[in-house]
Amino acid sequence: MNYEQFALLYDELMNDVPYEKWVAFVELKRQEAGSTGTSLLDLACGTGNITLPLVQKGYDVTGVDLSEDMLSIAQQKLAQAGHTVPFYQQDMRELELPQQFDCITIFCDSLNYVTKEQGVKETFARVHQHLKQNGLLLFDVHSLYKIHHVFMNETYTINENDVALIWNCFPGEDSDSVEHDMTFFVQGEDEDVYYRFDEFHVQRTYSIENLQAWLEEAGFSIMSITGDFTEGVTEKTERIFFAAKKKP
Repeated sequence: MNYEQFALLYDELMNDVPYEKWVAFVELKRQEAGSTGTSLLDLACGTGNITLPLVQKGYDVTGVDLSEDMLSIAQQKLAQAGHTVPFYQQDMRELELPQQFDCITIFCDSLNYVTKEQGVKETFARVHQHLKQNGLLLFDVHSLYKIHHVFMNETYTINENDVALIWNCFPGEDSDSVEHDMTFFVQGEDEDVYYRFDEFHVQRTYSIENLQAWLEEAGFSIMSITGDFTEGVTEKTERIFFAAKKKP
């Protein structure tokens, strides 16, 4: 997967994403769990849009992402805000860091980029190893409804001042997966010239029942399963949130 060009435009295209709601979700679940530790691993941290407000909230944050380009932007963003955060380029399925954390997050449907069941199980196992006793795992995934009824066979467009996006969604090879075929047109220094480049991403989601079973198999107890942050899960919920605790 190539994020090089996508990383450069990610923040501009995602400027209306309510990142503060993910931060509030962390605060809520820590409070519910009675957690007082502040060490947090932002797994699949991207360009640091959740990393930064977590640091500003007083968390001792470490960031991990697969994309070197996104990590570079995240590092610059944190440095410009006056913060020093350790960042590591790693695959979440092969996570290996020299410490354990009070909380690990995998937000913004990043787990959906793990398109094989075994890969999800490996991720949960690695996260379990990197959590302290009673540590929290917080993550969200696209729902089956969103994959099949919002994404599938749809076309979306975004037209900003200096960038345009045509985003086509097709059924993926695996069950419950979707292929995102994205074409960008970016304005050059000459305002009359636009450059085209293409991105191809694949996401796959899994049933709530499977994710719950895999979490328990990895040694977690389920605290809560909610829809769209803190609501009840319905047939048309688009984003499912899991809060799980490492068993003693």
